[in-house]
Amino acid sequence: MYTLRIDKEKIHEMELVHYDGPIYVIDTLSQVRPAVAVLRRQPVVGFDTETRPSFKKGVTHKMALMQLATPEECFLFRVNRIGIPQVLADFLADPQCLKVGLSLRDDFAKLHTVTGVEPQGFVDLQEFVRDYKIGEASLQKIFAILFNKKISKGQQLTNWEIDKLSESQQQYAAIDAWACGKIYKYLKSGEFNPDESPYKQEIEENEKA
Repeated sequence: MYTLRIDKEKIHEMELVHYDGPIYVIDTLSQVRPAVAVLRRQPVVGFDTETRPSFKKGVTHKMALMQLATPEECFLFRVNRIGIPQVLADFLADPQCLKVGLSLRDDFAKLHTVTGVEPQGFVDLQEFVRDYKIGEASLQKIFAILFNKKISKGQQLTNWEIDKLSESQQQYAAIDAWACGKIYKYLKSGEFNPDESPYKQEIEENEKA
């Protein structure tokens, strides 16, 4: 028995992922409905969120950004400014609209701080990739195993409530959502064969138990 795992040192050597598609920052209510209309036409939408980091014990912040990405474009909804408008809430709650994210329990907990919507139609990659022998839980490691490229985490702890998101922040946010959709579509396509992966590692006896 084996699992697919990768060391951080190996990832460090890889080429950085760059997102080349258009990124739309949605920070007014008038922008929401057209954006959601685009997302509803997609068979799969990548999903992620960002929250302003807290460096003080006991201090937390609400969700600041929600990223929803198609294979070609990404929409960054500035939740700290526009909240979760009903048309967006309906999309998140629609079981017929497939959304793919990672570690969704955390994202849903953040979502509940700003809206009462009950998310449906979601796939959590942390669970999904297990069927393909992938034993990693982080987006960076899963992506590296499948595509041999590195997702930078350099912007993760920046201020997501800042007045104007920087180009680096937009790129980081877009990649995280886009990558979720890309991973899901690639694995579902049947093109990936775990038996041929260079990242195979034998499972120790204590792990089998």
